[in-house]
Amino acid sequence: MSTTTSSGDGVDRIVGAWRHERPDLDVTPLAVLSRVSRLARRLDLARGEAFAEQDLEGWEFDVLSALRRAGVPYELSPGQLVAETLVTSGTMTNRVDRLTARGFVERHPSATDRRGVIVRLTGLGLQTVDAALEALLAHERGILTGLDDSERATLVDLLRRVLGTVEAS
Repeated sequence: MSTTTSSGDGVDRIVGAWRHERPDLDVTPLAVLSRVSRLARRLDLARGEAFAEQDLEGWEFDVLSALRRAGVPYELSPGQLVAETLVTSGTMTNRVDRLTARGFVERHPSATDRRGVIVRLTGLGLQTVDAALEALLAHERGILTGLDDSERATLVDLLRRVLGTVEAS
């Protein structure tokens, strides 16, 4: 089910202009990756809207969702949160402080490391991240309405291959 028009899109115009100006270069990657870049920007905006419905910032959702995905009792060490969210330990300390102040998480002593702490979702944090996930999925489902199930599955496979190449390098 294709919704592409014969007039193309903004990326087609950019690629066409580069082909005209630099016929010596293969600008084919721009046709794919410029669309991915533009889509990423629009997804960031859509995600921001979904999170704003729950009075959350994107980084707050990232931390809360990492805890939620961990399963009952919805807790991780700060190091595990750093690995899940790809931020520095200093950034994570600041984020946990801010989420604690909002009542979304609590710090507890680690049962396995006397000097360590565990970050755990509170009831409010659990309710908030669940509601934010539902809002996010509704927004993102809308973005994908132009694709049928088979096209979505193909897109997932193709993007997984591209991401795998990028992450491996």
